[in-house]
Amino acid sequence: MLVILGLFTSFLSILYLTAPSIRKFFAGGVCTTNVQIPGKVVVITGANTGIGKETARELARRGARVYIACRDVLKGESAASEIRADTKNSQVLVRKLDLSDTKSIRAFAEGFLAEEKKLHILINNAGVMMYPYSKTTDGFETHLGVNHLGHFLLTYLLLGRLKESAPARVVNLSSVAHLGGKIRFHDLQGEKRYCSGFAYCHSKLANVLFTRELAKRLQGTGVTAYVVHPGIVMSEIVRHSFLLCLLWRLFSPFFKSTRQGAQTSLHCALAEGLEPLSGKYFSDCKRTWVSPRARNKKTAERLWNVSCELLGIQWE
Repeated sequence: MLVILGLFTSFLSILYLTAPSIRKFFAGGVCTTNVQIPGKVVVITGANTGIGKETARELARRGARVYIACRDVLKGESAASEIRADTKNSQVLVRKLDLSDTKSIRAFAEGFLAEEKKLHILINNAGVMMYPYSKTTDGFETHLGVNHLGHFLLTYLLLGRLKESAPARVVNLSSVAHLGGKIRFHDLQGEKRYCSGFAYCHSKLANVLFTRELAKRLQGTGVTAYVVHPGIVMSEIVRHSFLLCLLWRLFSPFFKSTRQGAQTSLHCALAEGLEPLSGKYFSDCKRTWVSPRARNKKTAERLWNVSCELLGIQWE
């Protein structure tokens, strides 16, 4: 028993000593484009922390006017102040957006459209993970409501400005967890059966299907859409699960940093010549495979129609 314990301890020690090399190996792709975007207008949801914050930092560094759209305005102002100091770009602004409340989404969109005449990049970055069963202000299951329906409505409300500003891009953050997802139309709100882990997977599949259908409907408009798996990243998204927080701390030396996690979002927002790949799924700064469920055209169309019904909108 002592021998086994000793071997296990030695294995862990070696693993942690080699962690920097392992982390570098799994760091994934890097956004290599040198494109500068002075004068471009960008909206990023949830950019007060994590991947979104690093995405905002890099786009600000490249000269964009960046809107940090987040629920916690104080955290947003703190992040914006840090980014402004780091990039010497004063055009980093914070606006309140609560994706769990359609009134807040509409108020944000109304304020933004009154303030800005252009929108070149919309990055739907915010999300919740492993959230205990609850419903949004409008009665939607939280993962579905925040991760999918909230961004669905936001994109709908801002799409006219994106078209007017074309060429423009929409980048939706999903996850490899979409592989475990299934759109359960008979129980979208999880009232019959609920598991926080699977609810997250379902919402991430919805992100992929939404992007696919959005790209199809945007053909010829000059607006393109992409969906991203950022990788396994050290961020605050796991804060609602004690077990995941524990695992994240234990294996943190092997996970991507938030800066590394932002690279694929940046690639899809900035890389030149990406237009023919509108609607595709990216990981490590390249197009990659998606599950058969994520390629189902009928499911994508039905989810689109059901989402419009739930939100009370008509989106042709």
